[in-house]
Amino acid sequence: MHFFAALTLLFEAALLVQAQLNATIPSSKPGYLDVPGASLYYETVGKGPLLLFISGGNGAADIWRSIAMILSLNYKVAYYDRRGFSRSYLSVTEPQDYDHRLYTDVDDAYRLIKHLSNEPAIVLGTSSGAIVALELLIQHPAILRTLVSHEPPAITLLPDIEVLTVMQQEVYTTYRKFGIPAAMLKFATLYEGNLGAVAGLFSGMDPKISPFMAGNSMLWFEREILPYPLHEFNLTAMESNKDLLMLANGKETDPSALQYRTNVVLGQKFGLNVELLAGGHTGYNLEPQAFAKDLVLALGKRGSGMEEAIVGPIRYGATSLKKKRR
Repeated sequence: MHFFAALTLLFEAALLVQAQLNATIPSSKPGYLDVPGASLYYETVGKGPLLLFISGGNGAADIWRSIAMILSLNYKVAYYDRRGFSRSYLSVTEPQDYDHRLYTDVDDAYRLIKHLSNEPAIVLGTSSGAIVALELLIQHPAILRTLVSHEPPAITLLPDIEVLTVMQQEVYTTYRKFGIPAAMLKFATLYEGNLGAVAGLFSGMDPKISPFMAGNSMLWFEREILPYPLHEFNLTAMESNKDLLMLANGKETDPSALQYRTNVVLGQKFGLNVELLAGGHTGYNLEPQAFAKDLVLALGKRGSGMEEAIVGPIRYGATSLKKKRR
């Protein structure tokens, strides 16, 4: 009799703990936005100013979930599968303009922001997504509160453009001849200099982790690996909106890597500092807690109306990140 009473109490305690967890951990809301030629899958979580994440070569929303949950009490966080990746399906009747795919990507991000908020948004793009984000800054500055460019591999901004262009083309040629794994090895040499530094990138593109991954990787190589890094920006237009621009690199990224150097060049040209955020190229995914803290502190320093996110804590479950007061 005592055994069953104890078992009942234990079961009730477990239910109470689960209820507390459900009340603490925010849940994301999925949705679809129809845009010309595609249907964009997105998720949102939290309340506050809109913070939109734009994925790089991975293309998928999933890599942002951990950091989105951490930031969800300070922001309305949105993240999405870019056009053609994962659940953002292409139209079966409308043609795609692949010659202008980057501008289509920019238009998708613009439409998603307008769909989710009536106010300017904070946007963070990483890697290829940072190239999309920088062009978004040029094309649609009015919808931005702050544009965070995280390690864009913008080859055309670098002094060694000719050498890097040849190497980028070799990556694509290797893909066409020998497939994705061989091309990734060459890609690692170009962007990181050693294979150990891109372990997260390799594991993140493993087709076994998602039924979408093989298709995502092929789409990236076919449609982005050349035109996105080799895109030529209107730097005059970009500079005219530099007050909205925040440059950010990973604390653990090799400073000689081209994606690190791009922001350094932009910073020197526009007179902007480069913020250092936790982790390397994929710090937002591998070290989401530390990355979130660094990001919010960097946004607060800009005086862009986000000071409340610094004064208050960033909480997720039992986690609380607070700015130290002097």
